[in-house]
Amino acid sequence: MGDAAGDAGDGRHEEREPGRLARREQDILALERRGFAGPGVKERAIREELGLAPVRYYQLLNALLDDPRALAHDPVTVNRLRRVRDTRRAER
Repeated sequence: MGDAAGDAGDGRHEEREPGRLARREQDILALERRGFAGPGVKERAIREELGLAPVRYYQLLNALLDDPRALAHDPVTVNRLRRVRDTRRAER
């Protein structure tokens, strides 16, 4: 994910307090807490609200799931997504 200087993971730099998630990282987790009805709705929200391509969004999200700061910020969402990821990996 980003470096200590605040790399948002997309070439932009964000200021953040050490040990805390950047605004974009918080926004990614917030989007994951929402429910989406129908195909394409989530991908549209990713593009319009975060300005990211869905592929990049999922790369950033996957890295966040391994970040202890994300777990501290939103343990319910991160643990739910980790379970989903682990289940998908086990099915391969």
